[in-house]
Amino acid sequence: MSYSTAPSLRTVTLDDVRGAQKMLSGVARTTAMESSRHLSRQVGAPVHLKCENLQRTGSFKLRGAYVRIAGLLPEERAAGVVAASAGNHAQGVALASSLLGVRSTVFMPKGAPLPKISATREYGAEVRLHGQVVDESLAAATEYARETGAVFIHPFDHPDVIAGQGTVGLEILEQCPEVRTIVVGVGGGGLAAGIAVAVKALRPDVRIVGVQAAGAAAYPPSLAAGRPVSVRHPATMADGIKVGRPGDVPFGIVRELVDEVCTVGEDELSAALLLCLERAKLVVEPAGASPVAALLSRPGAFEGPVVAVLSGGNVDPVLMERVLRHGMAAQGRYLAVRLRLTDRPGALASLLGALSVADANVLDVSHVRTDPRLGLTEAEVELHLETKGPAHCAEVEHALREAGYTVID
Repeated sequence: MSYSTAPSLRTVTLDDVRGAQKMLSGVARTTAMESSRHLSRQVGAPVHLKCENLQRTGSFKLRGAYVRIAGLLPEERAAGVVAASAGNHAQGVALASSLLGVRSTVFMPKGAPLPKISATREYGAEVRLHGQVVDESLAAATEYARETGAVFIHPFDHPDVIAGQGTVGLEILEQCPEVRTIVVGVGGGGLAAGIAVAVKALRPDVRIVGVQAAGAAAYPPSLAAGRPVSVRHPATMADGIKVGRPGDVPFGIVRELVDEVCTVGEDELSAALLLCLERAKLVVEPAGASPVAALLSRPGAFEGPVVAVLSGGNVDPVLMERVLRHGMAAQGRYLAVRLRLTDRPGALASLLGALSVADANVLDVSHVRTDPRLGLTEAEVELHLETKGPAHCAEVEHALREAGYTVID
């Protein structure tokens, strides 16, 4: 995902963030700060979770969208606003516009998850489905802005948006004044930049670490080059931070104020999402789980107390199922195995009996009896199993071989 840059490179100050906080009073929630004993043990330092997944619309995006739209001139409000997004930004713009009495149009890809499309409409926006990816929706939105005079609301590359996101940083300092490290997911950089402006002005000793998905990490090469550069074909399950190019305005702030930008892989994102659900009882989308993924991948590397910003919780149920299975597999708690057996009455029942003895929970069974690859007396079975960890996976495979089954994969 990539976006055109904002026309203004005006910097953002602590006064801007404080002004945004006053503007958002009664609009955005002061989201909870939850301690995590499990993560604290893993990291070796106190860890707290800043729950922006519990914000109105399910993410931090409402903050910046509201401040940006509230700052429009009367004639600009009268022209309406337009945005392009597949999820969180769409919902933030829709609700902010409704609260301010401004007409909003949001272009979304045709393949956007139905729950996100429905939520954006329910928040009051006119939704137009255009293109297969967000870049195509973006092109349609910018053309609509040219034709109608509607104001394009950028998801991250505008000072007002960054100031709104920076209110998260003020809340962190109020809720956890002893914080030493803040870890936050980075896409275009608006949230990290806003937090950095607020926190570094008041507590320059606090370390701020940005986290990107390895398959969509535009910031490391951009920081090395000293200017925003694009990543071709960014790929990650974490749609919320799947951005091909840093914004000009946030890039300058991140380069100056953010101490480090690291990357995490898809397995680490899946495991982090699973941990948030199981141990913290919080529904978090992959982008929102990226700070937790960084903590798990580098235990001992973060001085505590640590605050991990869970930036959003808008995860499509279909994706959630896939990610949870992926996370279980990454932890050795999910085993997919394909094997052959003699095709005779009771053969499948005997196989399931062997798995029961091995204490493996069968989630799914696929039984193929007719295939050119199979002999006349053969059948192939694919099993999806829930296990207790890597050692148990090895035990299950050993038990199947000992029982005389040919394990193919």
